[in-house]
Amino acid sequence: MDSVNWIAILDFGSQVTQLIARRIRENNIYCEIVRYDVDPLELKKRNPKGIILSGGPCCVNDTDSPHCNDKIFELGIPILGICYGLQLTALNFNSNVEAGNKHEYGKALMRIIKDSPLFQNISNPSKVWMSHGDKVSSLPDGFDLIAESDNCPIAAIQNTKLKIYGVQFHPEVVHTPEGKEILMNFAQNICKCADDWKMSKFIDSSILSIREIVKDEHVMLGLSGGVDSSVVAAILHKAIGNQLHCVYVDNGLMRLNETEEIRELFENAFGIDLHVINAGKIFLDKLMGVHDPEQKRKIIGSTFIDVFSEKARELSKSVSFLAQGTLYPDVIESISPIGGPSATIKSHHNVGGLPEDLKFKLIEPLRELFKDEVRLVGKELNLPNYVVDRQPFPGPGLAVRIIGDITEKRINILQQADFIVREEILKMPNHLDVWQYFAVLLPIQSVGVMGDDRTYENVITVRAVESLDGMTADWFKLPYDVMDKISNRIINEVRGVNRVCYDISSKPPSTIEWE
Repeated sequence: MDSVNWIAILDFGSQVTQLIARRIRENNIYCEIVRYDVDPLELKKRNPKGIILSGGPCCVNDTDSPHCNDKIFELGIPILGICYGLQLTALNFNSNVEAGNKHEYGKALMRIIKDSPLFQNISNPSKVWMSHGDKVSSLPDGFDLIAESDNCPIAAIQNTKLKIYGVQFHPEVVHTPEGKEILMNFAQNICKCADDWKMSKFIDSSILSIREIVKDEHVMLGLSGGVDSSVVAAILHKAIGNQLHCVYVDNGLMRLNETEEIRELFENAFGIDLHVINAGKIFLDKLMGVHDPEQKRKIIGSTFIDVFSEKARELSKSVSFLAQGTLYPDVIESISPIGGPSATIKSHHNVGGLPEDLKFKLIEPLRELFKDEVRLVGKELNLPNYVVDRQPFPGPGLAVRIIGDITEKRINILQQADFIVREEILKMPNHLDVWQYFAVLLPIQSVGVMGDDRTYENVITVRAVESLDGMTADWFKLPYDVMDKISNRIINEVRGVNRVCYDISSKPPSTIEWE
């Protein structure tokens, strides 16, 4: 995005670089993650108001470690170096970086020893998160020491004349309680960024861009019903109306009433040209007798490609563009020492495994956004809450939540049980605190008693977790009355189930899904 009010983040390979962008954007300031070796003149043409140098796993003294062009420091643009970024800054201004006698990992107390616009209204001392083995051993030329810790004598530096700052700790992580405020001090007080990154502005600019690119041609979108593809559909429909054609493949493994809800929303309510392909029997036939979860995924993936491709060829005479819900984390993965950012519009080669002969141009309206930003766009577009707040749902659908044989009967059992789980949790006032929740059908049966009869029926496990990003998760402490209601309803309403269990394992060592 071309913006007059943005911050560039140079990525040196840190696992938490995305968090820097998240913290900046949470305060309505646009930022982008770019390659560490970006050409300084090309970067200056885009006129960023500030530059952040990320952390990284390497040692700055290693011959093969990533270094930015030295001229980055001569652009006259405010700079903040974080961890590895601080060490690069120090090297550039004639300091030394050496292996520390004591490593510093985890919580530390930072003592501010000199006033700085970077630490305006920050507690002294302040809790910070350190994660480094190397350290800056002497002050760089022209810099002042502004903070220290017990194991890090040079914890933060500044050159107010050049507007260059550096911190050895990580302000982007939640373990630095005032880290967000520190980043905002840099963005607002030092870089003079305005908080004008609004979703309404994004929508307006996206619509104009789509119209300029598509003109009078047509676009096809694979609609899953998830929040990403739903928001893409809504934006494209606003931009080009009946030039949009959505294809929804019902693989028979969706949640209860999901296909009907999608049809009602996009076809009836929004008036979008929706092609629903009922392919449940095709998928079920190919999954018959398959138990291995990885094999299930491969069969479902390849079958989807076959079904979607057939429809794509049918529409290809009128369609020039293929749209998809690529998000910014997907883009960031290509911005690495061995990769590079891809263009917004590019010739289609092998998107999602589709055959090369489809030859569409690719359009990705959401490629600048994080998941939470996509949800904000959805709200701005007046998508219903059940779409905007929809939980992550695996591509293979309920197939990864049916352990063992996948049959029509077992699918029906899980659909009903899962519906009850979701319905009861949604009644909770704090249901948005539960990151993901669903039912799993186990490949075992247990003895039970219903009335005067002995039963030997299926077992359902309920899974509910809390998480920030899905990378780690803890089991959610559902209230006992909610668990009781879920169990009673499933056993009484779902024929073929006589026992309900609750999964209390965390990720790691477990995963969120069972397969």
